[in-house]
Amino acid sequence: MRGAPRPGENFGVDKQELISQLVNQLQASARAALASRDAAAHEAKEGATPDEKREDARAAHQLQSMGRAQQGRAQAAMADVDRLMAFRPANLNERARIVVGAIVEIEDADSGEGRTFFLAPVGAGITLTGPGGDGHLSVVTPASPIGKAVLGKQTGEVVDVTVDGEVREWQITYVA
Repeated sequence: MRGAPRPGENFGVDKQELISQLVNQLQASARAALASRDAAAHEAKEGATPDEKREDARAAHQLQSMGRAQQGRAQAAMADVDRLMAFRPANLNERARIVVGAIVEIEDADSGEGRTFFLAPVGAGITLTGPGGDGHLSVVTPASPIGKAVLGKQTGEVVDVTVDGEVREWQITYVA
């Protein structure tokens, strides 16, 4: 049996590595949004002749709106990065109550289908790579239906979650 886990590491999963992956993906999203913003600004300024611009002021307005939306997307991603940089997930044992920062495995009570996710403060829907490239974890936030359902629960408990309008029972099989 190995010694006590390092801070942020539990059961072979380094949570700080998961956070690092999440930060990298959010930063890439911010860079892509800024590039889209810049492309829209360039197109609005250089993409048409003056006569075409006068005839189609609506297109220029749409490009400006798209540029503002991309700027907002970039700012939101960077705000999420800032939150993650300050986040320190707790080490949890398998009997712990689920909190933000937990790695949770659930199993559908009917189909037996399993799913593993990282309950993070931000980054919903992003997929992370498991330790050593083994498997994938979805990022789930406390605002999501599954996040709300599992917060405060423990291994062995069953939660009801509505997925695509259908109530499904998921048993919590693992917490770290």
